[in-house]
Amino acid sequence: MSDEMITLTIDGQQVSVPRGTTILEAAEQIGIHIPRICYHEALTPPAVCRMCVVEVEKSRVLVASCAAECAPGMVVHTHSPRVERSRRTILEMLGSAVRLDEAPEIQSLIATYGADLSRFAGGARRDFPLLDDNPFYVRDYSQCVMCWRCVQACADDGQYAYALNFGGRGFHSHIATFADLPMPDTTCVFCGLCVGVCPTGALKPKVEWALEQGFAPDQIRELTRRGRRHREQER
Repeated sequence: MSDEMITLTIDGQQVSVPRGTTILEAAEQIGIHIPRICYHEALTPPAVCRMCVVEVEKSRVLVASCAAECAPGMVVHTHSPRVERSRRTILEMLGSAVRLDEAPEIQSLIATYGADLSRFAGGARRDFPLLDDNPFYVRDYSQCVMCWRCVQACADDGQYAYALNFGGRGFHSHIATFADLPMPDTTCVFCGLCVGVCPTGALKPKVEWALEQGFAPDQIRELTRRGRRHREQER
């Protein structure tokens, strides 16, 4: 980030920031919150969810504020009718395709923007079987919004393990492992970073999941013990 300061206007307020500052960061400095799903302060902004889009005067398209840098004299509107319509539509499309009942942040956005989750009812759903292949966490990609956070945390932004990546194409794209291998057969070190940054419950600690399923404490201990024994045998 440069020492050169530039001035722009966000929602009628002037703000001066170092060159290289993103619109989202500049807005936060003057108390303007821009909603986001894929963005996480500890990760590289992937700019894939499009919830953080803003309207920049003289720009033909809405701009992802988490990745777009401020420019001198820029005039930004973070909650214009066009921006709010875009965010509402994104939420409605997500709600039509995946389960969001364990995504409190997204549920809050749905209420804020008055998203109608029945608008695209009858469309295809992203249904995946629950993956329970290790003693530490489960993966339920029917709740995954493809925010990339887990992939980033597993790669250069965190553990450098590269156990998670992308599989499939288009509507059928999903988070996956190489050749769809079970987690114990990948480079995963079970650090839990991916679980910690997941915003929807698609990745969940095994103990938490087992308690929700009604397992007794003794049963849960046996589940994790079996998993540990399995890994020791593999070594």
